[in-house]
Amino acid sequence: MKHSFYEANARQRIVGLLDPHSFTELLPPSERATSPHLPLLDSPVAFDDGVVVGVGTLEGHVVFAAAQEGGFMGGAVGEVHGAKLTGLFERAIAQRPAAVLLLLESGGVRLHEANAGLIAVSETMRALLDARAAGIPVVGLIGSSVGCFGGMGLIAACCDTLVMSEEGRFGMSGPEVIETKHGVEEFDSRDRALVWRTTGGKHRYLIGDAQAIVEDDIAAFRRAAIDALGHHRALTLEGLLAEQAALTARLATFGTDRDALDIWRRLGVAMPEAIPLLERDAFALAADPHRLTY
Repeated sequence: MKHSFYEANARQRIVGLLDPHSFTELLPPSERATSPHLPLLDSPVAFDDGVVVGVGTLEGHVVFAAAQEGGFMGGAVGEVHGAKLTGLFERAIAQRPAAVLLLLESGGVRLHEANAGLIAVSETMRALLDARAAGIPVVGLIGSSVGCFGGMGLIAACCDTLVMSEEGRFGMSGPEVIETKHGVEEFDSRDRALVWRTTGGKHRYLIGDAQAIVEDDIAAFRRAAIDALGHHRALTLEGLLAEQAALTARLATFGTDRDALDIWRRLGVAMPEAIPLLERDAFALAADPHRLTY
């Protein structure tokens, strides 16, 4: 029986991903690690501040893991939320797990906490890169209803490996933000087909932002996470320059395209209009010969 990653909450996803009965939560709700800022605005708090962090095993390998809860403020990052993520990476550097898994579901920074949230995201990003520099792979998994945007979109881009389902979405600015800033003519956030073919898993896989695409199934995400355990991209100046060159080339090639369909067509996909309709296995057959890799 399949268990939807998209429909599960943070604890269901993290427990389902790891080996049975292996997960131990750090700073669980009983510790009452709540935001100090939200009560001042008469806003509700969550006793885990919208993120579950802890340690468990994956196929017998010790891993650290964090799962954001989109049901609380859209998984937005505040001071405590970000401190839990940062602390998890710092603990990983000290204890050397096989990997850190990030089950990402966030609209970005919690506006209620403004600068505190922005600082929290920057501290998390720095801690993530410190962990990678120490040789610890970081695996991001995106397949939940909120998607992964804003500051957490930047953090996702810093992972060694990014695993997505078709239902997952990933980007810097969310559709509503783009529409508000530049108008509906630039991006219609109500056009769900446009939203998913621009920010969804299939497009991100085709252009090389995601290294694996899986079905909407917790077990499928688990298998992809196991496959990613040994994948680590060393942080070197040469590697960063090569990635920058690849992104520059991508902008030069696709910079004038107005729709993902135009990009897929330019990549050589025979019937780009059919891509959104394809099941995962059929999509892989159509996509793999044409996808960008870095």
